[in-house]
Amino acid sequence: MLFENSRGIRKERERWTLSDGENRPVALVTGSTSGIGLAVARRLVHDGYRVVIHSRNSASAGQEIAKELVFARYIRADLAQQKERTRLVRESLDLWGRLDVLVNNAGLSGIIPHSDLKAATSEIWHELYEVNVVAPFHLIAEAEASLRACSGNVVNISSHAGVRPKGASIPYAATKAALNHMTRLLAVSLAPDIRVNAVAPGLVDTPMTSDWTAAQDLWRTRAPMRRPATPDDIAQAVMMLVESTYLTGEILLSDGGLNLT
Repeated sequence: MLFENSRGIRKERERWTLSDGENRPVALVTGSTSGIGLAVARRLVHDGYRVVIHSRNSASAGQEIAKELVFARYIRADLAQQKERTRLVRESLDLWGRLDVLVNNAGLSGIIPHSDLKAATSEIWHELYEVNVVAPFHLIAEAEASLRACSGNVVNISSHAGVRPKGASIPYAATKAALNHMTRLLAVSLAPDIRVNAVAPGLVDTPMTSDWTAAQDLWRTRAPMRRPATPDDIAQAVMMLVESTYLTGEILLSDGGLNLT
């Protein structure tokens, strides 16, 4: 499929004209130079969107991805800073004059044993909460006018740790639980013009999780699907919510059925 390889994208480039691009809706995907965010960006391009690629670092990778994808641009911004959040949305709107979809994928994590309470310092709590909860809220607020004008929608990337008492750390899990509740609150306050949903992945098979032996074993032995998700699995779930014209306030748990066991 197109979003799985760059050669397919290059073939599509040959038949896409500038006039096609001018009619395409626009999506901003935060944290989209690798993993889930990159898979979502590729899928959006495949499905006819112009996409803003974003990261806090990895600017070179972001620029290369933007060159590879059709009608994609890259913007670097530190989402821990309010002025940077404002700039990211403003520059995204400056590119194409509209914003139809916001995917809040960027987030921070870190492994802290749940039993080691003192290791979860105030600094860690504040750092994770700022990026995982406060940043998505303010990005939505900054994008609200354009999203309303386009009858757009928001998809927040949460985690099964926000639904179950699991996760890399208690601060991380708590921020994802807060993101889930914020998703529901905004679905009510922004309706009917803007839909707000979330996808809550379990283990996703990426280079970062390749050495998470216990989690890999858990998903391969207990989850009904007998494997972790791939980034493309989560991108597919995101697109299902993006393309819906009715669903809002949903937290789509995407853990291969592990929650059933």
